[in-house]
Amino acid sequence: MTDAYTEELLALVRAAGADRVGVTTAAPLARARVAIESRVAAGHADEMQFTFRNPERSTTPTMSVPGARSIIVAARSYWSEGTPPENPSRHNGTADSNAGVAARVARYAWRNHYDPLRDALRAAARRLKSDGHRATVFADDNSIVDREVAYRAGLGWYGKNANLLLEGLGSWFVLGCVVTTAELRVTEREVGDGCGACRRCIDACPTGAIVEPGVVDARKCLAWLLQKPGTFDHAHRAALGTRIYGCDDCQEVCPPSRRGAIDRTAGDERASVDALELLTATDDEILRIVGEWYVADRNPRWVRRNALLVLGNSGDRSDDVASVLARYVHGDDVLLREHALWAAERLGFEHLVTEELVP
Repeated sequence: MTDAYTEELLALVRAAGADRVGVTTAAPLARARVAIESRVAAGHADEMQFTFRNPERSTTPTMSVPGARSIIVAARSYWSEGTPPENPSRHNGTADSNAGVAARVARYAWRNHYDPLRDALRAAARRLKSDGHRATVFADDNSIVDREVAYRAGLGWYGKNANLLLEGLGSWFVLGCVVTTAELRVTEREVGDGCGACRRCIDACPTGAIVEPGVVDARKCLAWLLQKPGTFDHAHRAALGTRIYGCDDCQEVCPPSRRGAIDRTAGDERASVDALELLTATDDEILRIVGEWYVADRNPRWVRRNALLVLGNSGDRSDDVASVLARYVHGDDVLLREHALWAAERLGFEHLVTEELVP
């Protein structure tokens, strides 16, 4: 394939909305395979599946697209201006009938950013297919380690928080790729480390999850703990604050990410959801509210668990909060009852913690 053909494909992806594009070969992602196996052996992957479930598959592009020779990778910014609310929309414990308890959402989930990225990648895939090649789009997909593909294609370097940082732009990006049987001109190059001696992300992590530069221990990472089924680790409940999905702290303090963010504000961003609404909603209503968030087994129980912790950390001692906590303290779900009791004790609702349950 000529350089001109490769550039035509990359131009299609850029024109369709990608901010950075590159090309690498479809050779096995050997470096990523070693890293994955090392994290698993050290226990740093905890119970995460994703690309850890089948390292051979997620680091061997030809297992997903037989005969693959090249990979086009693209990055699209998900930065939006605005700050997630730190506190619930109440004052001095007085309930406002139009206010709830704001539960913070990580910036990448304020809006769906993967669909526009997929559309951009499909522009190249359609052209490749029309020219007789196989081409498959992967975005937010466990079939391939897209960060490693982007690194190998020369889009950026790995920061100390393990995110891929794009030169001059930082880490507020979703990544995706097109794996194809066409042989394209690669853009592979090694991007120099732009972190230097900076360790702001390490120091800012609420739980100390960045155990060494570039290594995150999932057992301490709030973003993972919010997705993990089961009992939420007591050691990290207070540090959770009012987060309900994801954690941006290591990116918020990153100088390259703060300087280079491309604003994608569209006006429909959702920086928070109402924890009280989640705790009074039906299963179907909860899944509608959270939308495309990753929820283990699509079980609303884990959303309720997280929302109870948000109440406990909110500082809101209103009657509405006490009433909702009482409902769960006296509920049939033992796991949710335990989290509700933790929240009640943290808020100082002694009557909920000490009163005897009525059969």
